[in-house]
Amino acid sequence: MKKLLFSAFFFLLVFSSLQAQSLEQGNSRVHVFGTYGLRWNEPGIGGGFEYFFADNFAIMPSYTYIFPAVGKESNFSADLRYYVSEGPSQVYFMAGYSQTWEDTQPDGAGVRRSLKGANVGVGAYIRLAEWIGLSTEFRYQSQGLQEVGFRAGFAFPL
Repeated sequence: MKKLLFSAFFFLLVFSSLQAQSLEQGNSRVHVFGTYGLRWNEPGIGGGFEYFFADNFAIMPSYTYIFPAVGKESNFSADLRYYVSEGPSQVYFMAGYSQTWEDTQPDGAGVRRSLKGANVGVGAYIRLAEWIGLSTEFRYQSQGLQEVGFRAGFAFPL
């Protein structure tokens, strides 16, 4: 718990002096989020880095550690985002690549598998202050478990 509080304080301290951000080429954001899979009821935590390579277009690689009822699970996603609105509330559509790693019995002989597929979804970034915003996303992942999930967290413009 102390590490979590220290990390939150560190992010607030480091990013407190940053300026507002538009959707222009070269801008970037750091994301921290929680996720919840609606089909399998599995929560997770993760982070990512969003980079605007063209106006209104961003790529966001992210890594999520999932807490299944049994075993270990993690996910890597690389998503292309297209922002359809600007201003304090920015809505986007996304599509991308996803890979999930599962281990049903991490302390013994179990089934380890890697599942590859696609992501599609919609999301929004809502600026709370010049240095922080709320990031939400609803996504479908096509690989193996075919999970529909929701992400919510914070984004820090760089």
